[in-house]
Amino acid sequence: MEGECMRRGEGQVEIGVVTSEAVHRVAEPPPQSTVDKMKVRMKETFFPDDPFRRFKGQPLKRKWVLAAQYLFPVLDWAPSYSFSLFKSDLVAGLTIASLAIPQAIIYLFLLFCCGISYAKLASLPPVVGLYTSFVPPLVYSVLGSSRDLAVGPVSIASLVMGSMLRQVANPITDPYLFLQLAFTATFFAGLFQASLGILRLGFIIDFLSKATLVGFMAGSAIIVSLQQLRNFLGIVHFTKKMGVVPVMSSVLHNTNEWSWQTAAMGICFLAFLLLARHVGMRWPKLYWISVGAPLASVIVSTLVVFLLKAQNHGISTIGKLRCGLNRPSWDKLLFDGTHLSTTMKTGLVTGIISLAEGIASGRTFASLRSYKVDGNKEMMAIGLMNVVGSCTSCYVSTGAFSRSAVNHNAGCKTAMSNVVMATTVMVTLLLLMPLFAYTPNVVLAAVIIAAVVGLVDVPAACNIWKLDKVDFFVCLSSFLGVVFVSVQQGLAIAIGLSTFRILLQITRPKMIAVGNIPGTSIYRDMHQYKEAKGVPGFLILAIEAPINFSNTTYLNERHVAVTPNSVITRWIENETTKEDKEASLRFLILDLSAVPTVDTSGITFLNELKKSTEKDGLELIFVNPMGEVMEKLQRANKIHEFLGVGSLYLTIGEAVISLSPFIKESA
Repeated sequence: MEGECMRRGEGQVEIGVVTSEAVHRVAEPPPQSTVDKMKVRMKETFFPDDPFRRFKGQPLKRKWVLAAQYLFPVLDWAPSYSFSLFKSDLVAGLTIASLAIPQAIIYLFLLFCCGISYAKLASLPPVVGLYTSFVPPLVYSVLGSSRDLAVGPVSIASLVMGSMLRQVANPITDPYLFLQLAFTATFFAGLFQASLGILRLGFIIDFLSKATLVGFMAGSAIIVSLQQLRNFLGIVHFTKKMGVVPVMSSVLHNTNEWSWQTAAMGICFLAFLLLARHVGMRWPKLYWISVGAPLASVIVSTLVVFLLKAQNHGISTIGKLRCGLNRPSWDKLLFDGTHLSTTMKTGLVTGIISLAEGIASGRTFASLRSYKVDGNKEMMAIGLMNVVGSCTSCYVSTGAFSRSAVNHNAGCKTAMSNVVMATTVMVTLLLLMPLFAYTPNVVLAAVIIAAVVGLVDVPAACNIWKLDKVDFFVCLSSFLGVVFVSVQQGLAIAIGLSTFRILLQITRPKMIAVGNIPGTSIYRDMHQYKEAKGVPGFLILAIEAPINFSNTTYLNERHVAVTPNSVITRWIENETTKEDKEASLRFLILDLSAVPTVDTSGITFLNELKKSTEKDGLELIFVNPMGEVMEKLQRANKIHEFLGVGSLYLTIGEAVISLSPFIKESA
């Protein structure tokens, strides 16, 4: 039924029959009050998971039960907990305890990085690492939503906290102040984490991209390993700096302090640990070998030192450890102005790092078992356990990926495995602490090196390189910043680059030329689809980003205002064929399908574009403006008669078919 053309009357586009396919009118979004719009926007921003849907249609008593289960996930699984589940959790808890006990001592060792016997650190409690594997897991078992997450101290957070606090306090000369700062920084870390969860601002953590974390973890692993050369070689005088250059300089300038006995023991146990790790990765069913290797190394090395009296031959040991449970430490929290900025900054950085690791670990293992982890609840759980931990002689903790992997592989069913682990640690604190007195520091260094080797994820870096070169540059910048500058500055560099990239994507939106695929009514990017051709008499462009104050200047200068007298010169020269140029352009079609939002500056840009096209003898046509965009176009039309006559179409194909008769008439 061709032959009838579109009637271009006043107001909205009025369509006649132009082909066998109907031409559809662009619908206006249903009217909403400003308050309703704000409610929708707030809900989408802060409650994307709609946590209140479970309360709809429920009686009041049931609502209270659901609220309690939401705040305390333990109430969700505890009523149906069975002995068969406990058997699985018991095995998993004992397994991760065998890994957590040596790690707890090691990560405290990493936090202070002092390389001498803890007994020489005056009033500094050397069992803070074990304390951190006792209280936080108990808190998390009540508040956490992950079944697989195993909570405790982690290497990277320990490294970052230690390096930042050592800038203002020496753990050797003033251990009490250092401990106060560590507890206070942990308090601020927990407060920050819990606040993110309560205010539902978890999207802030998303600025730690995959590329940033891969580079940061690899760089941190290198720094951690190099720091262990002090204990691996038995060096007494060692640099306090964290960069690779000062560390290697300190190692090479103190060759006279190297101890061959210490190095020999370290090499032997490191080889054993790496072999055990390889076996566990190569044959997953033998994961228990890699899990038990750290504890076995600690036990065997302790026996060797005790039997051979190796501490009298240059092998330094941990020293005497006091038995007993966590002591209250709220009186050690330091909020005076002298160190407040340092503890707040340290808490912020370590809080972000530990939160990112904990949530990423929880989501990874939840996906393997087809259940979901609530990110905001995890933030509240991790934050509150750190706040409680700071008051009970613990420093910052989270869910470690390696420990959670062991928990998962050991068959845990619920968070009860954390309770079993904490109980095992409690028994250790009460009865077994004297047994660690002869544990050599070099073996702890070997365990640290073997543990952080897995943080250097070369395959992930290679995949990033293949997928996105800019992301790889961010990854490399994070790695080099950590290795050659400092841990916190390397992280800041990577986050800054990631943020800058996001800003570039917002302020430099993509505009593409669209053409028709011959024989179809499909219109696609002419650069991507080489067979797509321009339509004589039409220039069809598509914007693929929000149009707002941050990018309208760029759109004007880069894509539109090429010469004072022509707003489309660039596109005519670059995107149309010789035949198209010979044809007289009549319409500029702007596809807004990929434009989710537009602000006042964006409307001004579109209005100026319309005026400019009219000066050039063209008519501006809009295609498929989405809800908010359509609404603002209608408002602008009431003020500026912005849309004109017949300037809205649902699809590019319908616009071309409807407007083609006018080109034939003008020809």
